[in-house]
Amino acid sequence: MKLQNLGVIFIIIILPISILLNAYTRNHIKTLSLQISYDTKLNNATYDALKAFQLNTVNSDTSDLANSKLRDIEASANTFFNSVASNFNMAGYNQDILREYVPALVYTMYDGYYIYSPYINTLDSTNSDDSQNADSVILDNNAENQATYKHDQKISGIKPYIYYSCRYVYINNGYENDFIITYSLDNYITIQGQINGRWVFDYGYLLDNITDTEGIIKYRGVEIDNGDTVKEYVYNPEENALKELECIKLNGVKYYKDDDDKWFSILNGKKYKQDNFKTDTKAAIQYYKEALNFKERILNEYDLGELSAKNAVDENGKLLEDKFGNEKIFDFDDYNISDRKNIEDPNSNFNQHRLAVIRYSIEKNLSIAIANYNHYSSTTSANFLMPALKENEWEEIINNVSIISFLQGLNIGGKIYNGYSIVTNNKNQEVVKEDSIYILADGNQYHRPNEIDLEHKNNFKGVLNIDLERKSNIDSDGKPIYFMPRGGDSNFPVTGSYESIVTQTKVKPTDNLYQYMENKRAPLARAYYTALGRERYGMYKTNNNPDTIKAVFGVTE
Repeated sequence: MKLQNLGVIFIIIILPISILLNAYTRNHIKTLSLQISYDTKLNNATYDALKAFQLNTVNSDTSDLANSKLRDIEASANTFFNSVASNFNMAGYNQDILREYVPALVYTMYDGYYIYSPYINTLDSTNSDDSQNADSVILDNNAENQATYKHDQKISGIKPYIYYSCRYVYINNGYENDFIITYSLDNYITIQGQINGRWVFDYGYLLDNITDTEGIIKYRGVEIDNGDTVKEYVYNPEENALKELECIKLNGVKYYKDDDDKWFSILNGKKYKQDNFKTDTKAAIQYYKEALNFKERILNEYDLGELSAKNAVDENGKLLEDKFGNEKIFDFDDYNISDRKNIEDPNSNFNQHRLAVIRYSIEKNLSIAIANYNHYSSTTSANFLMPALKENEWEEIINNVSIISFLQGLNIGGKIYNGYSIVTNNKNQEVVKEDSIYILADGNQYHRPNEIDLEHKNNFKGVLNIDLERKSNIDSDGKPIYFMPRGGDSNFPVTGSYESIVTQTKVKPTDNLYQYMENKRAPLARAYYTALGRERYGMYKTNNNPDTIKAVFGVTE
């Protein structure tokens, strides 16, 4: 055969293959480009939603209360869908269409989480207040006003709050113990159920190494500052002015000491005076005292020192040993042991079990919510499934307040888009983490507690990071007022250390700030431990008994 003939045959065979490969490559590149673009759009929308939640909580007097929290989450979810619609508008999708491709939004909070997803309205003429009309008037989470829905109509909204809880069943001292422990994003727990033949409902922080010697409280060998005072700027509605006043936070509410030595709180722009406020009681001291007493009750009164992860069961009483292992949960240790592992340390048995319970709960209920979405979706044939999240992504979720968003079923050419986004936040009213405390040094600059340069500074004060965020209020003329509660004044402003807060080039990496502080100068450790205790004690918690707290501090309203 002539060479020319072979060349023609080669061209006839190879040319179509080259054209097909070229077309396939272009389509594959286009698909990957669309996927990256959609990932970016989804992540931006999720960030917008979390930023909206953060701004609402920081600038609200009642953001810690359950009904206000629902309001803030509804506003955040609306922000997400508005942002998604705006980002995807050029791709030809509007908000109504995109809602059909969002099987769930997850809001992880302090001691539980909300899932925002569709559900079926079951209200009808037999269980509605309006017995004359089978249609039900209920609150639409996607609108500002109430809307009318029909029985069996699909509605998108916030499902009931799910706690980070685990049930335990085992025999001890001849008694069948059956109780639930609710965990949180820090070392605060709630115990509820039958223990040693009696009903128990108790709660508190788990801490090792606290001593109380004639009223002197020490934590890890460092004396807690009994004279700790905090001053903050606050807008006084009666005087229509910003003032720097002594402040204390109790159960999520801040109280301020006025010029006449009278204390007051502000709620929705109204001033509430306190006539019997006790200034000799310190929040940080109460935090460590109550933690010490809680430890004693767990070990001695409830005899839970031998409680093991192997005693965990599901809602049907089935053992979950394959999920959590068999380590002792309340692994309190002796401070005098050199190679010790304290219960509040990140690598303790308690913390490892706590994180495993949180992950198991979220993963289980989220998988059910997304799988059930296949029954609700009517305009798309996509098969909605829970994606396999990476280990580092779970680390972010179970350690922080976060939003997880899902967008599935969109056609991007060569494949179906199944994306998700995780955005976390540690500047909110929900939780005080170990790294939520910044250190004011030498009066006018704040730093991360593990900044190297703090070794050479003095005059330490611990401050919560969100108190260094800008807040807003409205004066009597309706004009906005902006200020930072701990931001100093125009003559002596407080600024952040750029190399500590932003670039973090002078921050020493550590996964255990408790132990890190043990090796530092006592004044720095005292400022950090005192601020951590003060801010955690002042948090709002659903278990808090307001009457008890008011009695301790003399609050009247």
